[in-house]
Amino acid sequence: MERSTAIVALRFVLLSCFCNFFVMAQWPKGGTTRFYNFKVETMRITKLCNTKDIVVVNGMFPGPVVYAQDGDRLIIKVTNESPYNVTIHWHGIRQILSCWSDGPSYITQCPIQTGQSYTYEFTVVKQKGTLFWHAHVSWLRATVYGPIVVYPKTGVPYPFRSPYQEHIIILGEYWLRDVVQMEKAVVASGGGPPTADAYTINGHPGPNYNCSANDVYKIDVIPGKTYLLRLINAGVNTEHFFSIANHKLTIVEADAEYTKPFKTDRVMLGPGQTMNVLVTADQPIAKYSMAMGAYQSGQNVPFQNITAVAYFQYQGASPNSLSLPATRLPRFNDNLAVKTIMDGLRSLKRGRVPKEIDQNLFYTIGLNVEQCHSPTPQQNCQGPNNGTFAASMNNVTFVKPQLAILEAYYNNISGHFTEDFPGVPLKFYDFVNGAPNNIPNNTQSLIGTKVFVLEYGTRVQLTFQDTGTISTENHPIHLHGYNFHVVGHGTGNYNPQTAKFNLVDPPYMNVIGVPVGGWAAIRFVADNPGVWFMHCHLDVHQSWGLGSVFIVKNGKGPLQTLPHPPADLPRC
Repeated sequence: MERSTAIVALRFVLLSCFCNFFVMAQWPKGGTTRFYNFKVETMRITKLCNTKDIVVVNGMFPGPVVYAQDGDRLIIKVTNESPYNVTIHWHGIRQILSCWSDGPSYITQCPIQTGQSYTYEFTVVKQKGTLFWHAHVSWLRATVYGPIVVYPKTGVPYPFRSPYQEHIIILGEYWLRDVVQMEKAVVASGGGPPTADAYTINGHPGPNYNCSANDVYKIDVIPGKTYLLRLINAGVNTEHFFSIANHKLTIVEADAEYTKPFKTDRVMLGPGQTMNVLVTADQPIAKYSMAMGAYQSGQNVPFQNITAVAYFQYQGASPNSLSLPATRLPRFNDNLAVKTIMDGLRSLKRGRVPKEIDQNLFYTIGLNVEQCHSPTPQQNCQGPNNGTFAASMNNVTFVKPQLAILEAYYNNISGHFTEDFPGVPLKFYDFVNGAPNNIPNNTQSLIGTKVFVLEYGTRVQLTFQDTGTISTENHPIHLHGYNFHVVGHGTGNYNPQTAKFNLVDPPYMNVIGVPVGGWAAIRFVADNPGVWFMHCHLDVHQSWGLGSVFIVKNGKGPLQTLPHPPADLPRC
């Protein structure tokens, strides 16, 4: 087994205490206050030859667009009239001093129960671009999602030529089954999830699916004009390639941060990732396919292999003409195509990357198998080797508590979490190639609600290492409450002595796809007090426990201190 002494040198002593003293803090002041009302409700919908009830917001699928400018204050009242518990997460919003409004269930709040409401309040601080909102409880975000479009402040132009038009493109997954019951059934079975019945573009499957010849999204374009497409992957369990037949895409933003323009035939977005691309209608007048297809990096993992299609239709093209197919979608397991895109991303300007590090963390991520002790193994032990699927960071399988961690932390209520999440793996081995695959084995994970505590202002480097216990796989890891500099990534086991870092203009993101059988290193400054969830954005992996929590302690001043909870905070 490969054992790097440099990796072993990353071991350290965990922080062992934190202060629970809080004082009232001032909210960041916004430019304009914008009010939204979200009503979460069921709606009857017919797709794929089937009629069913789905949970939506304001009777819309996908949900309404939240518009803002950099510096705006948003007040969004969410009323739950659905039969399920609900929370809303404002994905990618940094939530400066507004951790109570972040939204992940049992992390920062208890769910909004049926018939109840909760008002989210936050300011958009030094952000602009495309983000999105989604349910953050169970797998409800399969249908409860919508865009967030943040424009620069008035008078501040885009750092690229203004497009003729802008269009939002949301990639999704659609199931005929009830997604809440489906998640419960998957967890109870111990096995893997069913594949989506269809992929969707702005809620439309496109002509490749049954009963969907007219259920197609379309953009009408004028020859010679340039368009900005705001791409969002709201998918649940699948990463996706996207391309437009015969057209080049120029990436100008990733995760609501400007990038150096990067031209490509296609892009890949993991669930939770957003990207702005420019496309010029510079081809012969025709109807062209906009296509999304699966990127499935795990071995022997079933997936929906039918491509969702929308139309990029030139003015003057016959509406009934056949669309030119998007032949530039890579193979479903084309890791090189993904690496090429990641290699090409650079921040537009030199970032304020921390050069010195106070806390060096090393997290292994991946799937593992637990021994099944069910008296009905045929129903509940459908994982490999008659076990049950689990997932872990540093061999810890995360379990959500019965009371929100933020509430327990703020009120100093013991018994809901422990502060002993390990900053490095407890055991080192060849993570990519030598991970044991049979149970019982030494990768049997610890199960619990463990958090890692950071002092305010800590400069953090966190290296994620993919593992091959079940199968190596690309994992889209999302950190709430922060953007981070992606300073390095590579294949194989991480070795700090040979790893190449970019400390000049690394991309500044909130989701990082940790490469298949590889590693990714991020840096950030812990300057936002609160409780922050970090998890794989493949929901089945999150359900299996692939997540952890950072508690960032208060600083010294009122603008470094977590405010008190809102009066209408939901109760468990």
